[in-house]
Amino acid sequence: METYDLDEYKLLQHNLVARVKDGQIFIYPTDTIYGIGCDATDEEAVAKLRKVKHRNDKPFSVIAPSKEWIIENCDVGQKDLERLPGPFTLIVKLKKSCVAKEVNLGMQTLGVRIPKHFISKFTAALGNPIVTTSVNMTGEDYMTDEDNLDDKIKPYVDFMIYEGEKMGKPSTLIDLATGKVTKR
Repeated sequence: METYDLDEYKLLQHNLVARVKDGQIFIYPTDTIYGIGCDATDEEAVAKLRKVKHRNDKPFSVIAPSKEWIIENCDVGQKDLERLPGPFTLIVKLKKSCVAKEVNLGMQTLGVRIPKHFISKFTAALGNPIVTTSVNMTGEDYMTDEDNLDDKIKPYVDFMIYEGEKMGKPSTLIDLATGKVTKR
């Protein structure tokens, strides 16, 4: 696994976007915690990520490339979109299929977010959503710095964008399909 600090990331952003388009799995910072993901439209990469996380029965969320992408693909009101960018994941009904089936396990809903963080510009440059899930084996503590990256995950990660220790909490889930709010 290659690790890039923020200065290296700035120099290599276009190369790293191309690597994600080629199906690579990567770790990245957000406005809350570190995420692990891949191109959410790449069936093989998403299936590989599911195996890495040992997450077989719960859907993944995505970082959307833009609010326009969310409007085009999801049933969401303008007022709800005002929460983004920010530390929220909106669970919304889909208008059409827009991610690999393995992302949301064929459900008619999808968790979408746009962090208030440079990773959103990375996703916009990719032009596709990226899977966003915490860096941990399902049920384990999530990664806060590179020293506590689970050794069982590390071999499957192609690269990491690292910006130091993150002491945030996972994003708040707002289920617009059912009206539930879950703080984690």
